[in-house]
Amino acid sequence: MLLVYVPKITPRNRYVFKTVFKNYLGISYALTSNLEEFNSHKLAKFSYSARPLAEELHFTAEGLLEQNGISEKTLQTTLVNGIATLFPVRNSALEFDVFAAIFYMLSRYEEYLPHMRDQYDRFMAKDSLAAKEGFLQVAVVDRWALMLKDVLQEKFKELVFEKRTFTYLPTIDIDNAYAYKHKGLLRSVASIGKSLVKFDFARFTNQLQVIFGGKKDPFDTYDYQFEIQRKYKYKAIYFILIGDYGLNDKNLSHENRFFKTLIKSISDYSFLGIHPSFGSNNQPSKLKIEIKRLQDIVKTDIKRSRQHFLKLTLPETYRNLLESDIEEDYTMGFASQLGFRAGTCTPYPFYDLDGELECKLTVFPFHVMEATLKYYLNLEPDVAIAESKKIIDEVKAVEGMFVSLWHNESLSNQDEWEGWRKVYEQVVEYAVSKEGISA
Repeated sequence: MLLVYVPKITPRNRYVFKTVFKNYLGISYALTSNLEEFNSHKLAKFSYSARPLAEELHFTAEGLLEQNGISEKTLQTTLVNGIATLFPVRNSALEFDVFAAIFYMLSRYEEYLPHMRDQYDRFMAKDSLAAKEGFLQVAVVDRWALMLKDVLQEKFKELVFEKRTFTYLPTIDIDNAYAYKHKGLLRSVASIGKSLVKFDFARFTNQLQVIFGGKKDPFDTYDYQFEIQRKYKYKAIYFILIGDYGLNDKNLSHENRFFKTLIKSISDYSFLGIHPSFGSNNQPSKLKIEIKRLQDIVKTDIKRSRQHFLKLTLPETYRNLLESDIEEDYTMGFASQLGFRAGTCTPYPFYDLDGELECKLTVFPFHVMEATLKYYLNLEPDVAIAESKKIIDEVKAVEGMFVSLWHNESLSNQDEWEGWRKVYEQVVEYAVSKEGISA
């Protein structure tokens, strides 16, 4: 067992050591502030403090993990082995405070500081330190943890680390189950009228053929999705929007029997999670109502979540999820950029900076969303495939978990999404292949 000495055990250093050694390195450890216990320990050990105690393995502490509260930081980025790092220090086994750096990224410290927000009231990728310093497409936290592992392995040959294994987790959001079908008379008439007002006769014709002529709805891509799951032998997670109709929430009613049948069918093939409505951000009480609706349909507890529009405000969003007994959230990613919002491709526990405590909510970051590729980056399908593969390669390089995000409508292979089924399938095929995985 590895023993770690700190002058004072705090919620922050307790959290970061637990996360690093449990989630990233898979090794048993103990934390102590007792000098006598540390000095008498004959096996692997190191100190984490402002200065070394004697001749032990020592990591210099910059001070972030001993602090309380949130304050502006003047951060300096330096390169170590070609990887961007934070909090440079001296007289240390690593040239930067690896534990402070990991805490800063995982806690999303910068998102608690004053910042501008976009039209959907979201923290913007361009304002993140990772984007500004050019490491948004690098899983820096995972790489920092591996640097730490290398130092420990070199010093203590007897330490046994759990082997990391690359995994792929596809996720699909159901914002709008069908484009035209099962919408009810009023919504159907309004939609058809909108097409006529805009002189969009192609859409008008398509609507009539779907509603009255038996043509397949363009958003009804579920058979294709299940076919891909069977072909590549994986189970996806589907996040279902089941909130009340509103400006940014336009799915079918939770009482619609066709919608209920679809949800039950999806649950036969995949895992389910709630897609909290945009409206629930202003009225958190709606979240519990929406979760209950989904639970009543599938007759099982719902413990997974991803915010509609990726609307994430820290710590309020995660506190609301915790109050509704959600255990896993999949919102951690940017709409406008590919990459690693929290610097990682490893699931980790949420730390509430305002409350200074670790919470029982596991954050599963996602890394590639098709809407990012098409709408924000304006990429053609072939370029989108290449850019997605770069992200997958980075995740494979650190043996992490690659999480993709798609929507049912983007798999229609029609109109604006023509050619994008190829993107989806090639991304899936590359993710599940051994290509790019280090020996």
